[in-house]
Amino acid sequence: MDGLSYHLKRTLVLGLPLVGSQLAQIMVGLTDTIMLGRYSVDALAAGTLGNSMFFLFFIVGAGFAFAVMPLVAQAVARLDDTRTRRVTRMGLWLSGALALGMLPLFFFSGPLLSAAGQGPQVAADTQAYLRIAGFGMIPALLTATFRSHLSAMEHTRIVLLATLAAVVLNAGLNWLLIFGNWGAPELGVRGAAIASVAVHSLTAVVLAIYATRAPGMGRFELLRNIHRPDWPAMAEIFCLGWPISLTHLAESSLFAATALMMGWLGTAALAAHGIAITIAAATFMVHVGLSAAATVRVGQAWGRGDATGLKRAAIAAMILSAAAVVVNTAVYLLAGEWLVRRFLDTSDPEAGAILALGVVLLRVAALFQLVDAAQVMALGLLRGVQDTRRPMIYAIIAYWALGLPVSYGLGFGLDWGPVGLWMGLVIGLAAAGVALTGRFVRIVDRADMEPVTSRS
Repeated sequence: MDGLSYHLKRTLVLGLPLVGSQLAQIMVGLTDTIMLGRYSVDALAAGTLGNSMFFLFFIVGAGFAFAVMPLVAQAVARLDDTRTRRVTRMGLWLSGALALGMLPLFFFSGPLLSAAGQGPQVAADTQAYLRIAGFGMIPALLTATFRSHLSAMEHTRIVLLATLAAVVLNAGLNWLLIFGNWGAPELGVRGAAIASVAVHSLTAVVLAIYATRAPGMGRFELLRNIHRPDWPAMAEIFCLGWPISLTHLAESSLFAATALMMGWLGTAALAAHGIAITIAAATFMVHVGLSAAATVRVGQAWGRGDATGLKRAAIAAMILSAAAVVVNTAVYLLAGEWLVRRFLDTSDPEAGAILALGVVLLRVAALFQLVDAAQVMALGLLRGVQDTRRPMIYAIIAYWALGLPVSYGLGFGLDWGPVGLWMGLVIGLAAAGVALTGRFVRIVDRADMEPVTSRS
């Protein structure tokens, strides 16, 4: 029987490229922000708002892609190439169909933004961005599906390399199309949108070629008869995926609501929040990558009927996540001021207030990321055992019935200000982490698992 050290090594080998690809994805958005900021304030505002909307729709739409991962991991463990092909193909179907359904929302986003209180120029520029960038949702969700397929088979290096290439390509295309360098047209925010579509498309093509042509991958015949629907496999992906989408929506909207409330406290509070949450989001990608690795490792053990291996894979993932929490906490506490300064123009009259508040919020983030890591790891483990509906309910209750009201009460009722708003997030995420972890423990304890070789 493989020991815990074996599972630690396997999870680390699988997880590190996934962590790297998540961090690289953050770099794509950061590159857009930096380059649009150097072009014009209007372009920066439109690009930032457009990217935020695109990312929100992507996170919600990626539920079907995430559903592919545990199902493929189970099929791989059972050496079932046919099932691997079936669930991945229908994951591609559902992801592509959902992306097409989103296009009208992107195309007519201007009136929606105006109704949400955005100025006429920002709304018009953001709509111009999304009318182009929205077409990138199709390859983006297909990429997410291929990424889940390949990760479930532990082919994570290609995922990392493709994402790193996307960072470089995005920077190059932005430089050409935003500013009009080397004779290219100067397109401003539209240039950033075109670059985004090109990057998503190329990444999808690279992963598709690898998934069908790389050594050992041809046996899956992934794209064979892809035009034919497979209703049972589609129903399975749909039933597993839509709760994941709603879980993502609940969490993302909680953070969006917190940012909105932070804006009520003033520009300095919102700026400090934006800086601190950006830093926290970057370190959170470590836990997202490890959570995906946990889904694969637990999903494989679940498919084999290996109860001991499942428990050890889960423990290994949690140990690695806890180690990342310790490192991140040290960074927040020891280098918080240095990190916040990197985002500030020290000549700005409000820089001192933003710096002071940003440092305080990073101290809260030390606690914040502990519970955030716990809930995302628990979600990854539960997806590994193909449990998504009850976790969705837990998440909605923890985030919206508990976290948001407590955040408002501490921030405004008790007049704790920005720290109170963040403490509400901590409480909501902590409740989710405890409930979800307890759910996983109960499922594993009650599971009647037999080795797959003894099954009919």
